[in-house]
Amino acid sequence: MRVLGVDPGLTRCGLSVVDVGVRGDLAPSGARPRMIAVGVVRTTSERATGDRLAYLADELDTWLDRFEPDVVAIERVYVAEHVPTVMTTAMASGLVHLAAARRGLVVHEHTPTEVKAAVTGSGRADKAQVTSMITRVLGLPEAPRPADAADALAVAICHAWRGGGSARLEQAVASERARLAAKGVGA
Repeated sequence: MRVLGVDPGLTRCGLSVVDVGVRGDLAPSGARPRMIAVGVVRTTSERATGDRLAYLADELDTWLDRFEPDVVAIERVYVAEHVPTVMTTAMASGLVHLAAARRGLVVHEHTPTEVKAAVTGSGRADKAQVTSMITRVLGLPEAPRPADAADALAVAICHAWRGGGSARLEQAVASERARLAAKGVGA
């Protein structure tokens, strides 16, 4: 299974691609993941929000087209004290959902606690512990930087390991909807 992992954000959006098991199949629980790509899309707050969103949308399209993931996993937006940050993170998350839907891909959301627990065994792990475990699990020579890159890898691995049996059914439903939509049937 190839997973596009996303740590959404408008200033920094972490993206990763991880393969686990056989392409197109659900990953066996605990199967060793292999990093295919990792990066961070950056935009500056000096640009208009619409321009920043357009740039992020283009980058998401590029990653989806280049790496052709089987599924997309994203860290779920949570309510924080800083409302503007929540708003821009939600906008970035919406772009991920839209880009994936246009390709018939299902987006699976995972809470930060789920991601930490899947990768480290503790939902209370700090960023350093998550990064250390990601580095070890993937056999990387050094820790992925910045933190957004490590977080995107953690989201992808979390989904691969904890995606559950519903992932294949959801993907089949999404593919059928996309096929019907291409024929002009349904919505």
